[in-house]
Amino acid sequence: MIANANAQIKLAARPSGLPKRTDWEFVRGEARDPAEGEVLVKILYLSLDPAMRGWMNEGRSYIPPVRLGDVMRAGGAGVVVASRDANFVPGDHVTGTLDVQEYATVKGKGLTKIDPAVAPLPVYLNVLGMPGMTAYFGLFDVGRPKSGDTVVVSGAAGAVGMTVGQLAKIHGCRVIGIAGGPEKCAYLTRELGFDGTIDYKSQPLGAALRDLCPNGIDVYFDNVGGDTLDACLARLASHARVVICGAISQYNNTTPVKGPSNYLSLLVNRASMQGMVVFDYADRYADAVRAMSGYIVEKKLRSKEDVVRGLDTFPETLLRLFSGENFGKLVLQVADA
Repeated sequence: MIANANAQIKLAARPSGLPKRTDWEFVRGEARDPAEGEVLVKILYLSLDPAMRGWMNEGRSYIPPVRLGDVMRAGGAGVVVASRDANFVPGDHVTGTLDVQEYATVKGKGLTKIDPAVAPLPVYLNVLGMPGMTAYFGLFDVGRPKSGDTVVVSGAAGAVGMTVGQLAKIHGCRVIGIAGGPEKCAYLTRELGFDGTIDYKSQPLGAALRDLCPNGIDVYFDNVGGDTLDACLARLASHARVVICGAISQYNNTTPVKGPSNYLSLLVNRASMQGMVVFDYADRYADAVRAMSGYIVEKKLRSKEDVVRGLDTFPETLLRLFSGENFGKLVLQVADA
């Protein structure tokens, strides 16, 4: 019998607009011992992602919503404490869906073993995790960039956007990032090699796109939706590809989602617009990890994490995603390694 006190954060109410602290229930108990085929994991880091907002809503989506009273869903990284799965032993480091708590008892088949000697654990929640997989498959499978294409990415200083831009540069593209604030824009150009940036907080988006994309946009990778999507649709090149990855500007709406008014640009330019969900590519994750690990070793790809400490800060830390406060991949540190 293993006695580990376990703090958990459960979904208490379906939020209207931005989630509030009262939408969460903080509970304490004991971690459950693993049954046959299960593993007990001490959680060290949790991945906070915009998609979590959608998981709180009731209704049909690409994944079932979190039920009221359940521990909030989240990806995480941690260390094995006890195991009844022959593939894992205490001391192994793993990633998986571990949820917003201190300990998780989960099936071993849902875990991936990782090596902290290769990269720090937060990197496995970023470039070598779901955001990296999203960027890789969204760009290459849906966006299908060619060398010399102009690629525009919104939310460019977030986890997915940073990786999309860097992968596009590696692929020989010209990359324009849309981000909020001079510090983020400067980082994208000076540190990550973007060819240009647009600070949506201080620059008229339409005029800036005309200046930076005089021949139009060949690939637009959308993480924002709303007015940003409309402005980019207005600048599409012939046979452009639009990747619909996310719409963070719309997730906390209390009014109907704003759809694209410039959608006829798809017709005029014979362009395509396709949604992508990273889980559809699960059988190819290993290929993407190998490719991006190589880029990291070659110093062609960088991973930036914004780490906030403390499980009890979860409600407020999550909101950083929607205010634009996070700079890079937002990670919640639950415990010391």
